[in-house]
Amino acid sequence: MIRILIADDHALLREGLKLVLADEFTDARFGEAGTATETLQFLRKQAWDVLILDINLPGRSGLDVLRETRRDFVQLPVLVLSSTPEDQLAVRVLKAGASGYLNKQIAAEELVNAVRKVMSGGLYVSPGLAEKLAEEIGREQDRPPHELLSDREFQIFKMMTAGKSVSEIAAELSRSVKTISTFRGRVFDKLRLHNNMELYQYAHRHGLLESDPSGTNPAN
Repeated sequence: MIRILIADDHALLREGLKLVLADEFTDARFGEAGTATETLQFLRKQAWDVLILDINLPGRSGLDVLRETRRDFVQLPVLVLSSTPEDQLAVRVLKAGASGYLNKQIAAEELVNAVRKVMSGGLYVSPGLAEKLAEEIGREQDRPPHELLSDREFQIFKMMTAGKSVSEIAAELSRSVKTISTFRGRVFDKLRLHNNMELYQYAHRHGLLESDPSGTNPAN
């Protein structure tokens, strides 16, 4: 019997992942968590063979969970699942200790292969991501400014480019407005920007904007 913990705030997605994995791992037992707090509670209650982790959990982010998991459950493989394109986030989560990265648009067979790979102690990346990781070697001095942001700064940067205000970010991350304002200032300083419009233009220039079906500018 293997134990698979699925952490995602969408119940339908969790159910879909369970159906795909249960068809392949017939002896699997599943746990489900919808928030970072629930995920950490499950991890502390019993042993798991793999954690499938959505990076965009409400409240504390999946990156927070990943950091705590690497600290407290060193041997547990963590497969990160996200709707964010891999060229924007995958390298960051792998450097933070993830065992693999998958986009939520992946095929069922790829999910099964990824789970098998990380449970066997391997690192799962797509061919495209493997190529990007190879390109990263020896390019530290040529990195764009946003790659120098800390995980928390990058998270807040993404929320800002999505048009969220400081107070909205504070509420979503359960942090004070003052704390978020401090992080906002660090983002502007590191990117050498001065206002939200410049921030949006920077994100657009580097391909860091989430797709927006309405076509509106979140910086307005």
